[in-house]
Amino acid sequence: MRKITLAALVLGTTLSAPAFAQSTNPVFTGPRVEGTIGYDHVGAGSSVNNNNGRDDQKIDGFLYGVGVGYDAAFGGALIGAEAEITDSTAKSDRNDYTSDFGFGRVKQGRDLYVGLRAGVLATPSTLIYAKGGYTNSKLNVLAGNTTNTTDTNFKLDGWRIGAGAEHALSPNSYAKLEYRYSNYEDARINYPNGANSGRFDVDTDRHQIVASYGFRF
Repeated sequence: MRKITLAALVLGTTLSAPAFAQSTNPVFTGPRVEGTIGYDHVGAGSSVNNNNGRDDQKIDGFLYGVGVGYDAAFGGALIGAEAEITDSTAKSDRNDYTSDFGFGRVKQGRDLYVGLRAGVLATPSTLIYAKGGYTNSKLNVLAGNTTNTTDTNFKLDGWRIGAGAEHALSPNSYAKLEYRYSNYEDARINYPNGANSGRFDVDTDRHQIVASYGFRF
């Protein structure tokens, strides 16, 4: 009788352990820090009329940056807050005509993002999530037909949404793949003497496909 009781206790513990691990999401909770790289595409939004007959008003480049976040589990779901700063190599070519892009010849500068994400476990070690928040981006004006940036830049305000998958490599490390779309609707010009223009409407789209590697504490 004692052997039967012990066997039942061991079996019950074995069956309940995976369910407990999945419900508490131990590998996806707590503070985190990560490095990010990927593809960056910036271009005219859908409301821009390219009256010169071209539909390729865009700049493309390599994205890189760092991010921090904090995630907490609520039942079978996870909710987190995150922030990120990135830069990009995307810039206008010397011979590109980009006036209908809205900014002339520019190089993509730093981008700041703060937002929230929410997700569910697809497996005990893989999280599927969606995200959204505020983004502030800088476009540095290029000098003439050179590749040198000037001290004049555009500051753009907008919003971002995205989705991705995160895989736990260990209890303290992870990798993730993510797509995000940003739209900037408001801008101002910062001049070299410190003066700013008034705010004006823009319609600028941004598409990014990024990979990240990070650690939890």
